[in-house]
Amino acid sequence: MSVNSADFKSAASADSATGLRIQTTDSVHAVTCATDLFFLVMPSPQSGAPLLGLTIVDLGRVLAAPFATSTLASLGARVIKVERPGSGDDARAFGPHVDGHSVYFASVNCDKESIALDLTRAEDRTAFETLLAQADVLVENFRPGTLARLGYSWEVLHRRYPRLIYAAVSGFGATGPLSKNAAYDIIAQALSGMMSITGNPGAPPVRVGASIGDLVAGLYLALGIVSAVHRRATTGRGCMVDVAMLDSQVAFLEAAITAHTAAGADPKPRGTRHPSIAPFQAFECADRWIVIAAGNDELFRGLCMAIGRSEVSVDQRFATNADRLANIDALDAEVTATLRTAPAHHWIAALHSAGVPCAVIQTIPEMVRMEQLRARDMIIPIDDPQMPGASVPNTPIKMSDFEVATSRRRPPRLDEHGDALRREFGSG
Repeated sequence: MSVNSADFKSAASADSATGLRIQTTDSVHAVTCATDLFFLVMPSPQSGAPLLGLTIVDLGRVLAAPFATSTLASLGARVIKVERPGSGDDARAFGPHVDGHSVYFASVNCDKESIALDLTRAEDRTAFETLLAQADVLVENFRPGTLARLGYSWEVLHRRYPRLIYAAVSGFGATGPLSKNAAYDIIAQALSGMMSITGNPGAPPVRVGASIGDLVAGLYLALGIVSAVHRRATTGRGCMVDVAMLDSQVAFLEAAITAHTAAGADPKPRGTRHPSIAPFQAFECADRWIVIAAGNDELFRGLCMAIGRSEVSVDQRFATNADRLANIDALDAEVTATLRTAPAHHWIAALHSAGVPCAVIQTIPEMVRMEQLRARDMIIPIDDPQMPGASVPNTPIKMSDFEVATSRRRPPRLDEHGDALRREFGSG
């Protein structure tokens, strides 16, 4: 299992040459061992947390893997973040910065501990292995094969730690002709076809505003880890979880694949319109844009009545959903002509009274002030005096016997918990 320093440096330099250090293709390895560890370094998470007792060693950087472990941390898992000495996670350098601390890094690294380890050094390898021996999850974001060159392949780890769950997220997964290729979020969005159905007809390609290539892969990774932990309770053995960003985007295409393979459709971008329902899109009012989702004939009639256009509801061009889809431009023109005569709040009130689903298109500043989100503790502060006022999303998972946190512990400073972790795990 040992590799000498020269071998490791060769592997690391090859990794850097491909741009891995700044790419967002994360690999996660979940190592499940039969230990019940207590939170000796960090304050205990909220009582009754569903993942209390699950310990994760997190080699993840940037977004997909850190998002997965942040999700698990919000449910009570203990996450020990292993970082490069000196610079740490690449995301620490991503702006904007507040008092020298990255807001980007903070968004997915709350509730974690940090230890800096140089895996070219024997003593740090020993420390890393003592963590693995007692951990439940190992998370890494290297391209497939990188950890194997360091002596930490799935096969080696499985022999040494048979209850270990090894979960990996990368651009293209551990198999296939593209497995060794670099990938960012936009690469996954492009190859999956997601960008071909996003944006306005005839306009240049559009990337989805959030990095869903990373975020969706991170969600699948978290689900894979929890599934593997559940499976281990039956088998007593760990397994490898292999998640690809490309696969995850393909799985999120809704009905596009089935429409193509079963009906020969070639889905195209439709702006805000839905491919199967009308009207289901954004409309311009006198002052701003709103969205209306009239998902059936009854809702369509309610829409027409609410905006004072009852004649539109009996227009044969719009009699059924299929008719409305076939005449969507004409329908758009009829509804828009009316909505432009009054401000958005007027139409929202009228539509809500009629039971028609609708909403203004909010900005981020408007969204974070929503009473609905506050009522569900979805926007919560970070306990960090060096980033006053900073907030992050809370877990959207609510459980009847688990009270979610109302704040999150600040992200760790680089190697902040290194000495304490070495003492706790017996390597220092």
